[in-house]
Amino acid sequence: MRQLLKSVIIDRKATWLICFSILFMVLLTLASQLEVLALGIVTKKGPDFFELFAPIQGDKLEKKEVVHWSEVKKRWKVLSAAPHQEITREEVAQFTARYKGNDLISQATALVNHFLPISTSMAALAFFLVTVAIFKAITLFGHRFLAKVVSISISKDLRQAYFEHLQKLPIEFYQKYHIGHLSSRVVGDATLIAEAVNASLVNYLQTPFTVFSTLVLCFITSWQLSLIIFLGFPLIVFPILFLAKRVRRIARQLQKSQEIFASVLIDFLSGIQTVKVFAMEEFSLKKYREQNAKMAALETKGARYDLSSRPIIHTIGMFFLATALLYGLYVQQMSVSEVLIYCGFLYIFYEPIKKFAEENSHIQRGIAAAERMQEVTSISPTIQDRDGAIVLEKAEGRIEFDQVWFRYQSDWILKGVSFTVYPGETVAIVGPTGAGKSTIVQLLPRLYEIERGEIRIDGKEITSYTQRSLRENIAFVPQKPFLFLDTVNENIAFGRSFSQEEICQAAILAHADEFITQLPHGYHSELSEAGKNLSGGQQQRLAIARALVKKAPILIMDEATSALDVVSESFIKETLNQLGNHVTKILIAHRLSTIEHADRIIYLEKGEKIAEGNKETLLANCPGFKNMWQVMHHQKA
Repeated sequence: MRQLLKSVIIDRKATWLICFSILFMVLLTLASQLEVLALGIVTKKGPDFFELFAPIQGDKLEKKEVVHWSEVKKRWKVLSAAPHQEITREEVAQFTARYKGNDLISQATALVNHFLPISTSMAALAFFLVTVAIFKAITLFGHRFLAKVVSISISKDLRQAYFEHLQKLPIEFYQKYHIGHLSSRVVGDATLIAEAVNASLVNYLQTPFTVFSTLVLCFITSWQLSLIIFLGFPLIVFPILFLAKRVRRIARQLQKSQEIFASVLIDFLSGIQTVKVFAMEEFSLKKYREQNAKMAALETKGARYDLSSRPIIHTIGMFFLATALLYGLYVQQMSVSEVLIYCGFLYIFYEPIKKFAEENSHIQRGIAAAERMQEVTSISPTIQDRDGAIVLEKAEGRIEFDQVWFRYQSDWILKGVSFTVYPGETVAIVGPTGAGKSTIVQLLPRLYEIERGEIRIDGKEITSYTQRSLRENIAFVPQKPFLFLDTVNENIAFGRSFSQEEICQAAILAHADEFITQLPHGYHSELSEAGKNLSGGQQQRLAIARALVKKAPILIMDEATSALDVVSESFIKETLNQLGNHVTKILIAHRLSTIEHADRIIYLEKGEKIAEGNKETLLANCPGFKNMWQVMHHQKA
């Protein structure tokens, strides 16, 4: 429960909603109790013949099945103010009140009669019943609507906070968690937690109020019958506690299974092209079927526990309800209306207890969901701005790697790498796969933290700058372009307020304008998910345009031209030359034609810098680079 409360973020608006929801819970309980009283008032017709003329034993009427004429005459004299003539309703009421006392129905009727003459006017009685019905309808709607609004508000806040926290976490976090796991938690778990909060309000606020207030009314109606409740109460509590533990355990298992199921689905959907090319639909279907069957088995098991609670509690409740009914009618000799409202109160008393088990299953699922969500939200970002971090306004572009060591888990990726890139210089980083090229350009904007050494920009460690200002000075073109579901304009601007002229100029420089203008709505054309309606080369050119429009002093291109044709690649190289010495450029490419005109080339192998210089220097002194060059040009060593 503590995890559930910790995970809930409640703003002032949600707090007011919860307060109003609690108010309507109370009013709904009162409306239900008033409805039962109204039913008792309608059915209350006064004592029957045998009760009215029953002999008096002590200070009570002893009801019999047979009444002698002499007893009738004797009682008539007691009842009638004018002997041997007639008796009135008021006289009968006074007599029964003297020997039976004013029961709850009589007291309620007398109270209402002060405002509405329901005892003498059928219209007043009808108005009273309609008013009670409308009051119940309003409170029922208000309670359910506010509960829904509270759930929506909490879900929204949880999803918002969860996403904000995700954005603060380092890249290595996303390598540990599968996207299917994270997406299922942000949607499914937030909903379960919100439902659990509503269930907690019902179980721990409404239920105690309903049980206590109704129990008081039950005792007022008949304290003898009310003792039956105490016999039944323990029999109801034990099944609730027994089932709660099992529901919570199964909820954890089911949510984990749903994560795996979502991951399998996302994997196969994202790799559908590979599945079809290899004709492995049966293989993917088999894995999907296995996970689907596992989840269905857990859902069935959970449903068995969920649905078994109410029948068990209902059976126990009905047994004691029937016992109260028989005892009240035949032992206590209560009137039908008294027994009726008592049974109504007993129903109101037992109903929230019966629902307690159902609501508790929601709470247990919410607790399990809160624990899973807390697993992510409790992770503190490992990359944070240090105290006193300064804002990097406009970088000159001098970049220094000084004995930089970096490892992922236990494997060293970079081992004592040192080099300097001067402002306006174009430096290419090459090497075989796994040499650490992409790692270098990911360390520069602090997507990872280095293990040892220093990385400096303009003579200061990058950790001395705020992360935001550091990254504002870097334009990055990744290996795999990220395009989202929006227009071409929005994909290039990427949330920034660039003018249409600036966007078009960047697209022209990226050699993207030619295909953008051919789209149905040009720059205002909607892209499909992940830019699937564009070719790989077109996607890369949009990503390059996004980097160029930013006009950052440092430009990083990580295999940014791998999907381009020779003509487009030559245009991009020309664009980089046009940037001149106003931008410091770091290029990573396997196609050496992209970087052959770089000012310097750094060659890496197994995380170490092997050589550095221009193309001619590396061809003469670096066998690894020479071999790469010869393979590219199909030459023999």
